[in-house]
Amino acid sequence: MYKKILVPLDGSALAECVIPHIESIAKPWKSDVELISVVEPIEIPTRGKIALDDEDLKQINNELKQETHKYLLNVARRLENAGISAESIIIVGKTAESLIEYANDNDVDLIIMATHGRSGISKWFWGSITEKVLRAVNIPVLLIKATESCKDNKE
Repeated sequence: MYKKILVPLDGSALAECVIPHIESIAKPWKSDVELISVVEPIEIPTRGKIALDDEDLKQINNELKQETHKYLLNVARRLENAGISAESIIIVGKTAESLIEYANDNDVDLIIMATHGRSGISKWFWGSITEKVLRAVNIPVLLIKATESCKDNKE
């Protein structure tokens, strides 16, 4: 039984490929769904003159959190309209590490997440959030391969 399902979302249509799967799993189990996004703080290393001061960076980071909050609320409403209890969570930090810590510390029974299918230099350069999460948690993880057709299904 999956009492609590964690769903990492990054704001992309590809990540939202998981929504039909959430609906088919969470509804029959009456699972609580936690939609989570990690906002990585903007930090600009500089030498000499600083283009942005601390207040500017704070403002930018606050705007990122507000945009993420609105996005998650919209996804939560879509799930609630389908009869699924959904909560929005925003964490500030490094994406993979924050997701792993949250999942391990909050009695999550299942993680459902999309894999964007990066390969080659892109995967090497950016790393794979999905792969890091998969290797670091002792929780079942359902991976959904995101495809371009998911963009067409975004409401």
